[in-house]
Amino acid sequence: MRILFIGDIVGSPGRKIVHDRLADILTQRSIDLCIANGENAASGFGITPRLADELFACGIEVMTSGNHIWDRKEIFDYFPHEPRLLRPANFPNGSPGKGLRLGTAKNGIGYAVLNLQGRTFMVPIDDPFRTAAQQLSNVPADVKVILVDMHAEATSEKQAMGWYLDGKVSAVVGTHTHVATADNRVLPGGTAFITDVGMTGPHDSVIGMETQGILQRFLEAMPTRFSVASENVQMNTALIEVDETTGRARSIERLNFRLD
Repeated sequence: MRILFIGDIVGSPGRKIVHDRLADILTQRSIDLCIANGENAASGFGITPRLADELFACGIEVMTSGNHIWDRKEIFDYFPHEPRLLRPANFPNGSPGKGLRLGTAKNGIGYAVLNLQGRTFMVPIDDPFRTAAQQLSNVPADVKVILVDMHAEATSEKQAMGWYLDGKVSAVVGTHTHVATADNRVLPGGTAFITDVGMTGPHDSVIGMETQGILQRFLEAMPTRFSVASENVQMNTALIEVDETTGRARSIERLNFRLD
C-alpha cells in the first residue's frame, strides 16, 4: 500500500500547487491513500470549511491539523459534518471534532489516521503519549495500516513519539516546523519515521511568510503583521510503502514537487 503524506499546506500558494499537481502525482505514483496537514491553508493561519472542501476535492482523503486549527472560528461547526478533517486528539475533552479517522483506502484496505500535538515549546494540552495509547486501543484489530501525524515543535518530542510507537503503527510523521528533515527511515519495529515532512507553499520565505515582516520582528521585537510569501512554490511530501497484511512499513521516501 502506498501512502502520500503532504507537508503543511500554507496559504493560497500551497493550495495552488495541490490543485495543479496533486491529481497527476496520485496517478503517476499509484497512491492508495493521500493525507495532508492543512492547518495553515487560510492565509497561513487556520482553515475554513470552503478551503477544506476544495482540498478534499483535489484528492486529499484525510486532513490533519495542529495548534492553528482554531484560528478560523467558522471551522468549529464544520467538524460534525466532515470527519475527514482531524484536530489533535489530545486537545481536552469537549473540543470540537475528533483526532482519529478510520476509513477504507482506494485499494479496499482499511486504515487509521491519528493526529497528535506536542507540548514542548507549545501550549501544554493533554499528554500526547498517553493519548496515543488510548486512541490506538480504539482501532479495530483487523486495521493494520495506521499513520500518526505528530504536530510538534521539538525534534526530540517527535523522535520520542516515533520510538514510543515503533512496532505499533505503520508510520509516524512530524509536522509543524515547515522545514523538511533528512532523517526518514524505518525503525527496527517496522514503523516509518521522519521528524518533519516540511511545507507545501512558498519556499523563498521564512517558513512560508514574507521575509520582511519576519526580519522586522526579530530586529525590532515589535508586533508585526505576517503575510504569506509567493515565490518558489514547492510541495514537500513523504511516500510511505506499507505491507497492508502486517502494517509494517517497507520504506519511506522524501519527494519534492515544484509548481511549474
